[in-house]
Amino acid sequence: MSAIQADRSPQVTVPRRTSRSSLQRRLAPYLFVLPFIAIFAAFSVYPMVFTLRLSFTSWRGSGAAEWVGWGNYTYLLANEGFWNSMANSAVMWVLIVPVQIVLGTLVAVLLDNARVRLRGFYRVAFLVPFVTPLVAVAQIWVVVFDQDYGAVNSLLNLLGLPDVAWLTTSLWAKPTLALLFLWKTTGFIVIILLSGLQSIDDSVYEAADLDGASRARQLWSITVPLMRRSLMFAVVLQTLAVFQMFAEPYVVTKGGPYSSTTTAGLFLYEHINRADLGTGAANSFILVIVVMALSLLFVRLLRSED
Repeated sequence: MSAIQADRSPQVTVPRRTSRSSLQRRLAPYLFVLPFIAIFAAFSVYPMVFTLRLSFTSWRGSGAAEWVGWGNYTYLLANEGFWNSMANSAVMWVLIVPVQIVLGTLVAVLLDNARVRLRGFYRVAFLVPFVTPLVAVAQIWVVVFDQDYGAVNSLLNLLGLPDVAWLTTSLWAKPTLALLFLWKTTGFIVIILLSGLQSIDDSVYEAADLDGASRARQLWSITVPLMRRSLMFAVVLQTLAVFQMFAEPYVVTKGGPYSSTTTAGLFLYEHINRADLGTGAANSFILVIVVMALSLLFVRLLRSED
């Protein structure tokens, strides 16, 4: 009797609506990220793959592309102008990044001091040059550092010093461009380092004060080690920016004098301007490899230990 009743007992069935809602919950995360994946594939992955394929061809922008294999790469690696542009970018890196990291760290420490008045105003003031249009800043640099009518040489004349050909000599053109880059982007680096500085627990400094550590000792032994992540990010970010530098030399010096300010970014533009798109694509991938190698080196040197 009990067996018959068990057979006649109603069976519990899962409604089809429940299984459908479960499927929707599983698919929902993928549907949310689908727009990003589509945009990333269309505007990042596809152009990168197309450029990589283009780097093995000779193409002027119209007609069929001619397959040349490694010809573009061997041409660039044997080209004196290419190595000159890489050397110019390396010199600009030496003139910019170490100075910017040291200066940005010191300014960030000063702005983090609670006794400094108008800290918010100073932060905004340091960030204003970064948001100013680069072409406008470069044009101002051309006027200010003009050899005949520039304000800098006028000030030197008032001090009894001779004029300096800031933009027309190989000796001074690179430092002048480096100064422009420093003035334009140091404020942004200060904001990055300031955010890393404010993440340090105050109890660390209180313990150092009890141990009698000086401010300089605290800066070197506490602040800098605990800011390694921010410093690493700033160095990698500015390495990318320096090797991509284009607008500054293009507007201020046109790559001169005697190609002394033709950076890697400007040399790449010259290929594009001549419609030598295959060589330009190969040049861009060589820059990607160089910058990636430098970035990995800096990450290894500056990585923070647990």
